[in-house]
Amino acid sequence: MKIIKSLVLSSVLAIASAAHAAPVNINTASASEISQALTGIGQRKAEAIVEYRASHGPFLQASDIQQVKGIGNSIYEKNKNDILVE
Repeated sequence: MKIIKSLVLSSVLAIASAAHAAPVNINTASASEISQALTGIGQRKAEAIVEYRASHGPFLQASDIQQVKGIGNSIYEKNKNDILVE
């Protein structure tokens, strides 16, 4: 019985972590979508990304997200595989 509980818990955790790591297009996503998809990006930073995009045009590459105030290299490195700029 303990083994079954452990397997179920492991499955639930795997699904939950996979759901959080969905790639997001920072050129089209809403602030809410960005904050949910990227680690270390809360609602305020996500809103700053959307505002930056509105003022400066679309991001040309994922690393351009570092141009947004409050988003440095460590946040970029944590999220670079989940940032799309299509």
